[in-house]
Amino acid sequence: MSDLWAALCLVAVLEGLLLFAAPGAWKRAMAQMLATPDRQLRVVGGLVLGAGLVALWFLRQG
Repeated sequence: MSDLWAALCLVAVLEGLLLFAAPGAWKRAMAQMLATPDRQLRVVGGLVLGAGLVALWFLRQG
């Protein structure tokens, strides 16, 4: 369970780093996301989710 909390904290750090380092680029990216159809966002989200799970599986095997 502590690994889950560590992963969530790392996500928060990375998100905060993006907002801190490049707020303008983050705003432009969000504007582009708003213009992207939901179906396309779901497909991309599913692919990223799957890639993350496969990467986590490989890391845990070692």
